[in-house]
Amino acid sequence: MSKTRYEVSYTAPVAATPTTVYRVIADYHDGHPRILPSAFRNMVVEKGGVGAGTQTRFEVHAFGQTQSIRHEVFEPEPGRVLVERDRDADSQTTFTVDPANGGSRVTIHSELLSRSGVAGVIERFLSRRFLLRLYREELANLEREAQRAR
Repeated sequence: MSKTRYEVSYTAPVAATPTTVYRVIADYHDGHPRILPSAFRNMVVEKGGVGAGTQTRFEVHAFGQTQSIRHEVFEPEPGRVLVERDRDADSQTTFTVDPANGGSRVTIHSELLSRSGVAGVIERFLSRRFLLRLYREELANLEREAQRAR
């Protein structure tokens, strides 16, 4: 079955310095678990815990089903860009933190695969709506945690 690549992005301001914001995102022991949306559950750090080389596993509850996901973390631009790459599927999510108006602008960008054809169109439509809701929640949580971490 052929697959179709698609992308989902969401950007929001965060009222904290890029250094503080990035530190929360890159800390998989304490900071990152606190910003995860409610659909994410049972996060476990399997290796590392801060930044590049960290490996995690967790569950995502969506559309009445629970899916297990395993990530490895990369930092192509430490302090600015962090990538979570799925260890079992050809997908990844990138967090980009840029300075903006005395605080930060954070973008969550995912590259994913879906089925082709009509089923894929429906899958991508539902997935985009679901992920955008999650990203709004995650960036609101990041705002709260970055304020606490200052």
